[in-house]
Amino acid sequence: MCLGIPVQVLACGEHFARCAGRHGEQRIDISLVGPQPVGSWLLCFLDAAREVIDAERAAAINAALAALEAVQSGETDLSAFFADLDREPQLPEFLRTSQS
Repeated sequence: MCLGIPVQVLACGEHFARCAGRHGEQRIDISLVGPQPVGSWLLCFLDAAREVIDAERAAAINAALAALEAVQSGETDLSAFFADLDREPQLPEFLRTSQS
């Protein structure tokens, strides 16, 4: 299984970027997303960026990954990791029925 890990661009070249993520700094292949400005967030799989994401999505993914680590450590109260789920569930737009 391959998990997407958010990283933030610290410096960027033509094909690679130096980024900061959950496990420190790393060199990320940016061939699929192109050069990105410093501060941008990338979703990476196996040290290669697959998507440019916003800071909010990066925070949500990092919280979910922290929850996985907590579960592996034996924790059972995961409510702090999923603050964005403290709301009424909403269907995606394409699944909502249109009301005439």
